[in-house]
Amino acid sequence: MEEIKKDNSVKASTAAVSEDTTLKSSFLRHLKYTLAKDEYTATDRDRYKALSLAVRDRLVEKWIKTQQAYYNKDVKRVYYLSLEFLIGRSLGNVLVNLDIYEEARKELLAVGLELEQLRELEWDPGLGNGGLGRLAACFLDSLATLGIPSYGYGIRYEYGIFFQKIRNGHQVETPDNWLRYGNPWEIERPEYLFIVKFYGKVNKYTDKHGRFICSWIDTQDVVALGYDTAIPGYHNNTVNTMRLWGAKSTRDFDLGYFQHGDYERAVSDKVLTETISKVLYPNDNVFEGKELRLKQEYFFVSATLQDIMRRFKKNRQQPIEYRDFPNKTVIQLNDTHPSIAIAELMRIFIDIEGLDWDVAWEITTETFGYTNHTILPEALERWSVPLFERVLPRHLEIIYEINYRFLKGVEERFPGDGGKLSRMSIIEEGDEKKVRMANLSIVGSRSVNGVSALHSEIIKNELFKDFYDYWPKKFNNKTNGITQRRWLRLCNPALSELITQHIGDAWVVDLNELKKLIPFADNIDFQKKWRAIKQDNKRLLAHCLKEKKGVALNVDSIFDCHFKRMHEYKRQLLNAIHAVVLYNRIKAAAKSGNKSALKNIVPRTVIFGGKAAPGYFMAKLIIKLINSIAEVVNSDPEVSDLLKLFFMENYSVSLSEMILPAAELSEQISTAGTEASGTGNMKFALNGALTIGTLDGANIELKENIGADNIFIFGLTADKVNELKQRGYNPREYYERNAELKQAVDMIDNGFFSKNDANLFKPIIESLLNHGDQYLLMADFESYAKCQERVAELYKDQALWTKMSILNVANMGFFSSDRTIKEYADDIWLVKPVDV
Repeated sequence: MEEIKKDNSVKASTAAVSEDTTLKSSFLRHLKYTLAKDEYTATDRDRYKALSLAVRDRLVEKWIKTQQAYYNKDVKRVYYLSLEFLIGRSLGNVLVNLDIYEEARKELLAVGLELEQLRELEWDPGLGNGGLGRLAACFLDSLATLGIPSYGYGIRYEYGIFFQKIRNGHQVETPDNWLRYGNPWEIERPEYLFIVKFYGKVNKYTDKHGRFICSWIDTQDVVALGYDTAIPGYHNNTVNTMRLWGAKSTRDFDLGYFQHGDYERAVSDKVLTETISKVLYPNDNVFEGKELRLKQEYFFVSATLQDIMRRFKKNRQQPIEYRDFPNKTVIQLNDTHPSIAIAELMRIFIDIEGLDWDVAWEITTETFGYTNHTILPEALERWSVPLFERVLPRHLEIIYEINYRFLKGVEERFPGDGGKLSRMSIIEEGDEKKVRMANLSIVGSRSVNGVSALHSEIIKNELFKDFYDYWPKKFNNKTNGITQRRWLRLCNPALSELITQHIGDAWVVDLNELKKLIPFADNIDFQKKWRAIKQDNKRLLAHCLKEKKGVALNVDSIFDCHFKRMHEYKRQLLNAIHAVVLYNRIKAAAKSGNKSALKNIVPRTVIFGGKAAPGYFMAKLIIKLINSIAEVVNSDPEVSDLLKLFFMENYSVSLSEMILPAAELSEQISTAGTEASGTGNMKFALNGALTIGTLDGANIELKENIGADNIFIFGLTADKVNELKQRGYNPREYYERNAELKQAVDMIDNGFFSKNDANLFKPIIESLLNHGDQYLLMADFESYAKCQERVAELYKDQALWTKMSILNVANMGFFSSDRTIKEYADDIWLVKPVDV
């Protein structure tokens, strides 16, 4: 980025920083005294760091007071355990939540700096893959805004999810060294060091009091070091904590190697130890039963539970009454990744604190809640028993005991039902025994919830039906939500200002206030302003792409956006095939010389974005196909501005903040019954994009809230999908009877988009026509194409389109993560807000 020019006021101010407490003076003080820079040596990155530290200073006093209030009042605390927190850039978000964004912008201008330019220098923290991590970040924001005593716990990955580059149309993964320039938002906590054990063996004996003891010995030990990030609530005094653990070697780690002169071995083992927090696994929808992953999960769980126990004991008199633990502690498992916490808490209670099994189990099961995020069988964690036994031998013994006692209860309730016992067992029998972590999560928790109405019904009636039959009151639904602070107030300032001008700003903390926009939906003047903002946002995105990639977008076309992790069930391929059909229609009209037909075509820009897991061959091939189609379409002069395709590389939170305000059509087209919830649908709708989608995940509730007339629904329902598969699905029937579909598929098959390698996309065609078309693209295509025709026709009526856009935003109140967190707090956690 071009260096920001400084005026004389920078020189004067850095020479002698005043004693006042303005953000400007704090910024200049950090620039000089923390970073040791002046106007001659400071870089833009130094200025970003100094500003971040100055803003962080505004949090510290509230942060300390918040933690002290929790301690003084001895409150019940929520511990949210997640392997991912996709928090995005912090500077803008913190300024918004402190309600000083405009103040900061003006004070920086006074020293010749632009806030927006400095914000661009912040690197997105690589702490998550997609929806799971982004949801966790939204929840932290809502927890703080609602004043709920809470902590987010996870791993401080040194290298986050890979940086995606597109080279010759292919995804290429490069390391995401997001910590290269440091992280001014985190504070290292060396006073909170915990030893985490692996491997070893279990020594069993009876002590002098006749008590049976299990001691985990001969272990390999790793040190967990905490790094804290402040999480401020919006315009209140609450500042909660996200604590992430980094792995360090112990001081005496393998000193024996030094004594024998094997320096390389000692250093090598130190490096292996610290690998635990080195990198984020880039696949959150397919389970990989790798040893490092298991170690990561146990590492952060063990450190977290030790920290929780330390905090619980802090204001307790000896002897400690552990039965009070669930009254002061609730631990929410964000999917099964932290579910080893159930066995670990039992180990702490039994082996360390000396509780009897029944007492320990009663306390444990009252402490945990489990959120399920997937119904895809391949995503459910099932660990190999031999691997589990080698890495965590004591925990496997505890899990066996939990399972034995649990199955006794099932047998008493359902005598002689061997099938039910087999399905509900935590241990899966077979050629290789496996530990089913979802089953452990259900057995060891007081609450099990899905994340959308449909998803929760599938959990109860299909995925975990046996458990629902056994514990019907344990299951509930908590539809996901998003924080409006980041996903409207911060990312779309012009639209936020327009809304606030007309209905006030109460919507920032109560999204239901947006209903006050409904009377403006037919107001011509308001519609014009609404459209103008959308058009400005489209121009901003087009300008960015032109500068960075040299791609010219037609800002008068529909901006049709499909941004998600690349996965076959999300059906980016369906969208790509439809783009080929649109291309063929334009070519046919041009060839026939039918000018009226060409004139009647609504211009469309289809923009994709998303990462494929490095080992996911088909998803990566679909990325290549999209880019290959784009290369042909975008270079065809007959198509001109009527159709453009573009794949935006390295989709991230910050990139999403640019896409959402410009989007007009949101693609939420997963096969019904496969998406647990989805939150991208909510973000796009909150920014005024209309949704085209199946009745899957939270799309169902989206339709219910915004109205069937304000959303484009197509395709088979989840019930119809199951019926079709049970009846016998033949994708070739659909392919043969739809000429446009057949033409598009044949073009891909015959190498039209891969002239240098005619067979390049054969695996895609094979999966669709010869290998069952698992996600029913052929079956849903005709409905999708007709729905897209409705989209194009309606886009011609800009007044109606704008009205629908306004009504989408106006009816998004239900989808605030504030509402979701209130439901968790009231129904599961039983916690109350605390005034600070």
